[in-house]
Amino acid sequence: MRKNRMFVEDPPVPVPDPMEAEPLIVSEDGALVVGEKEAGERLDRFLALRLPEHSRTRLKSLIIDGHVQLGDVTITDPGMKLSAGSLIAIELPEAVPAEPAGEPIPLVVVYEDDDLLVIDKPAGLVVHPASGHATGTLVNALIAHCGDSLSGIGGVKRPGIVHRLDKDTSGLLVVAKNDAAHKHLADQFADHGRTGPLQRAYSALVWGVPSRPHGVIDAPIDRSITHRDRMAVVKPGKGREALTHFTVEDQFLGRDGEPLIALVTCRLETGRTHQIRVHMAHIGHALVGDPVYGAGFRTKVARLDGEARGAVETFSRQALHARELGFMHPRSKETLHFESALPGDFGALLKSLSAN
Repeated sequence: MRKNRMFVEDPPVPVPDPMEAEPLIVSEDGALVVGEKEAGERLDRFLALRLPEHSRTRLKSLIIDGHVQLGDVTITDPGMKLSAGSLIAIELPEAVPAEPAGEPIPLVVVYEDDDLLVIDKPAGLVVHPASGHATGTLVNALIAHCGDSLSGIGGVKRPGIVHRLDKDTSGLLVVAKNDAAHKHLADQFADHGRTGPLQRAYSALVWGVPSRPHGVIDAPIDRSITHRDRMAVVKPGKGREALTHFTVEDQFLGRDGEPLIALVTCRLETGRTHQIRVHMAHIGHALVGDPVYGAGFRTKVARLDGEARGAVETFSRQALHARELGFMHPRSKETLHFESALPGDFGALLKSLSAN
């Protein structure tokens, strides 16, 4: 039976936050009053500063759509400069139903409250509707699961996907239920845990054993120029910064008695598409079962015997599992930490390799 564990650490000293922020100056009828220091500010920036629970993109859309007034005049120019003492009224329309339809897809919900939920995603489940996957996704399942508890992301009743896992990667994923939680969580992921408690750890099986027990892969990633559906390591100064920390946890021998496969823990300092898969392949240790970045390693399976060989040959996905996730709760400021046990297929593969 799979087990998921959650740990709650002592909350840090509270800091001002969009979940709690209130406009500084409000008129009797609820309009925002432009202060002396805000004179000359752009309308969209003024609203973003006063209403930090909403993204600037969302507020800009509301302005363009005619939901903001200066006095009695509707303003549709986000860049309009404001004068001290002006009264700004904003209408926040109810969130509209999401375009993706809700679908009764079973979910493993590790944690849920009014602001967010943490899902243990199975391999094979696509996170977001896209070309070729219009239905049957995690988003479809979340819309059905959350129902009226979704207050809306960007004016639409949909779950806020803060980060993603590849279709065939299993493990933990956090989803926001409202704009304020989405913004707070997105900021944490953008910071990559450099100044906050965000943590992400993955278990992976890779071909070969790295020469060092632990290390850091510091190599920028961008879309491949030869295969546009793939990512690739590119020259310094190009692409986006990408750093992966790895630690070798165990190794498994081939029939010749030589190390053939390693179990590694990967911790992300950035979050690029396919980052772990690309980085491990880049240093010569592609993930077992990876059909995209590990195709050139398939012949190595011949160095395994019996049950282990059969287990690897029939393993139908990349051997990657998001086993740990930690972050600051956007409302309570508690540091939440979750752990997920290896799923059945991954655990069975490990057992077969251990018995080889």
